[in-house]
Amino acid sequence: MIEDDDVAAAPVADEVRAARSGDRAAFRRLLARFGPAAHGAIVALAGVVEAEDLMQDVCLTSWQKLDDLREPSRFGPWLLSIARNAARRSLRAQGSRVEVGAVEVEPAQLAGDDDALAATEVLAQLAKVPEAFREVLAMRLVDGLSGQEIAAATGRSHGAVRVALARGMERLRERLIQEGWRA
Repeated sequence: MIEDDDVAAAPVADEVRAARSGDRAAFRRLLARFGPAAHGAIVALAGVVEAEDLMQDVCLTSWQKLDDLREPSRFGPWLLSIARNAARRSLRAQGSRVEVGAVEVEPAQLAGDDDALAATEVLAQLAKVPEAFREVLAMRLVDGLSGQEIAAATGRSHGAVRVALARGMERLRERLIQEGWRA
């Protein structure tokens, strides 16, 4: 298991250089640090159902193309671009937009499980939030990243992420209220 201190211990550029020289542990630490943001980006674009398979593709692609990364300190944003591209390719291959909330669950599985039902509904409404906010919301709500972690992964300022989260949460709240949820 990777400890939080281990993930943050080395500067990103040092971890990338180590991974380029074949250090798989350094690469795993990079993925532990930035993988949740990439997962959130995939969920925001392609949906929950596709996320795990696409994350496998993203990990493999980033390992294979690590030498193509021009600025090692920008690993997070680079990984996000790979994740976004993988999600978009998947959508093109399917020929349609997959909703974030499209989760394959048997109705009997949800009976009596209010949390699962609520999560499914929130994901469905997240798919209807403007794309400008959807990705940071998915990173926060699905993957549990803090504003600072999202900023580090995306290359955006912490202030910009805070604003996007606040505006996105307001849009999501509006969607949920329209669907009959109470604020």
